[in-house]
Amino acid sequence: MTGLIANTDLLRKLLVGFVRDEVRKVGVSKVVLGLSGGIDSALVAFIAAEALGPENVHAICMPYKSSNPESEAHARLVAASCGVNFSVVPITAMVDAYFGMFPDADNMRRGNKMARERMTVLFDHSALLRALVLGTSNKTELLLGYGTLYGDMASALNPIGDIYKTQVWQLSAAMGVPKEVIEKQPSADLWAGQTDEEELGFSYRQVDELLYRMVDERLTKPELAAEGFDREFVESIYAKIQNSHFKRRLPVIAKVSNRTIDRDFRYARDWGK
Repeated sequence: MTGLIANTDLLRKLLVGFVRDEVRKVGVSKVVLGLSGGIDSALVAFIAAEALGPENVHAICMPYKSSNPESEAHARLVAASCGVNFSVVPITAMVDAYFGMFPDADNMRRGNKMARERMTVLFDHSALLRALVLGTSNKTELLLGYGTLYGDMASALNPIGDIYKTQVWQLSAAMGVPKEVIEKQPSADLWAGQTDEEELGFSYRQVDELLYRMVDERLTKPELAAEGFDREFVESIYAKIQNSHFKRRLPVIAKVSNRTIDRDFRYARDWGK
């Protein structure tokens, strides 16, 4: 890739190969993912279908009662377009049962609970189908901490975690993701009318330009200012990256021995096979 302009042919080959190799090396042949009707999960479904065959991909749509009906319609469209298995598991009853005890919970708590409830469904189906759970968070979201720890950020494999949202759009177009999904306003669909960019306060394309130079090219703050980036915007994005770093790490284990898991005792996932 050159900057934010992706070599989509090469990127497609790399990500398809990644899914194929990482799934099979641990002795399974199937994957399961949440299909929300948004572009990120749609792209992952297309990648997985190409890597493993659509018959080995199980996509689950998990609407809440306030979810936009268009989301499920788009999820069905994506599943039909790439031929993967598709099912719907509503989460309204389980979420409402919990918040019946906490009726004053705000949108953030409710949204986090929905994201984690969806992931419990996926991991249960992972056990049922003997399949790995695929993640659908892109690099932009991961760097900004725009996701729920042990919710949408939890998975066994994430094929799109190192590509920015801008590149997700590019690769989706190249792989044939339906136009309706590519062109829709990004939304986690956690509550009525919610959109990612309104909640974040800036557009994905705007922040991707900054993140690429800040993270991949490692430009300093003065260098970023010299390139025309607003100083307050730069500072706010730095703060988001720093404040959310704990989300990008495994739980910290207190070191009291010579070989501590994830510090000294670190092997590849398929070690010993």
